[in-house]
Amino acid sequence: MGVKSRTRAEKRKETKKSMAFASLNNVPTSPRKMRIVADLVRGKRVELALHILKTNPKHPAIRLHKLLLSAISNWQTKHEGQRIEESDLFVKEIQVDGGRILKRIQPSPQGRAHRIRKRSNHVTIIVDSLNKPESGMEATMDELKTEVKEPKEKKTPKTTPKATAKASPKKAAPKPKTPKTTAKAKMAPKAKPAATPKKGTNLKSSNKKG
Repeated sequence: MGVKSRTRAEKRKETKKSMAFASLNNVPTSPRKMRIVADLVRGKRVELALHILKTNPKHPAIRLHKLLLSAISNWQTKHEGQRIEESDLFVKEIQVDGGRILKRIQPSPQGRAHRIRKRSNHVTIIVDSLNKPESGMEATMDELKTEVKEPKEKKTPKTTPKATAKASPKKAAPKPKTPKTTAKAKMAPKAKPAATPKKGTNLKSSNKKG
């Protein structure tokens, strides 16, 4: 055995010591039928899970009900000082794996034969409590996390003169508006030219009359 596989095996043994589980091997039902019932119980409280399995009419529910009771008793042996009512047990994990397959033959017409596969499965249930007592190290770590941290000074970003000019452009002062002359200056009336005498008029005759 290599070093890595040995260390992995040791870690599994250590985790199993603190874990409350129960397993059932070579159950004579197909894994598909067992998973249908197992999905109803996964993640539920122990009291509710036992009620569901007891009232379920399917055949795999009877075996799962007995297996869950054995997992609860295993938890009691590993936690002697605690009570089940106060610990709030729940189904942490439930795993259904394929087991051995028995191969049989069904005779068919014209000298033929059909294969029959009698499947089985392996079931494991892990039970855990919601109200776990905190150890001394966990309590100290929680206290350290809850301590108020000193606020760090915020660094002011350095601004270049170009950036400041772009960021805050100065508004130019408004120019005074000059009033536009809408009405044109009135022109002086032009003098009319003197009337010129028409052709064919005799000036002499007019002078004589006067």
